[in-house]
Amino acid sequence: LVVAGTMTMGEQSGPPESLRLLDAAFDAGVNFFDSAEMYPVPQRAETHGRSEELVGRWLRARRVPRDSVVLATKVAGPSGQMTWIRGGPVALDSRNITEAIDSSLRRLGVDYIDLYQIHWPDRYVPMFGETDYDPSRQYASIPMEEQLEALGKGVESGKVCCSVLCRRCSILPICPRC
Repeated sequence: LVVAGTMTMGEQSGPPESLRLLDAAFDAGVNFFDSAEMYPVPQRAETHGRSEELVGRWLRARRVPRDSVVLATKVAGPSGQMTWIRGGPVALDSRNITEAIDSSLRRLGVDYIDLYQIHWPDRYVPMFGETDYDPSRQYASIPMEEQLEALGKGVESGKVCCSVLCRRCSILPICPRC
């Protein structure tokens, strides 16, 4: 696998440049494309999900055989800043994971996602430059079992081929398609 990220597509590079970059990457042998519902970066309501949309547009426009690429994407965790993503969820619960999977499938225009990840797990420590910890300002604690069950349902339904709880975890339910 050769990996290409799409973190800035739809912001720093517009649709024409993004499609050309995807073409060049694919022609050079890249077959793993990584995105996220919160991309492009920097995150803005106006561009939310655009990275996934551009990958989907490219797949359709170029008639790329679905089984010739590996598509990865991620669900965004709780964020007070990104209120445009599912209302700025206060928890990464089963409902939010399921809704995120369905939205990513729609934006990508595909029947399944090869690798689905939680962008960042629930953290109960100061986050992103905070220096003080105030538990009252933190998000609802969702048991890992609920998150794994939601990811497992994505696999069982055929919407997700493989899923991973977080970037450093080795938990990887796999479907027969992989």
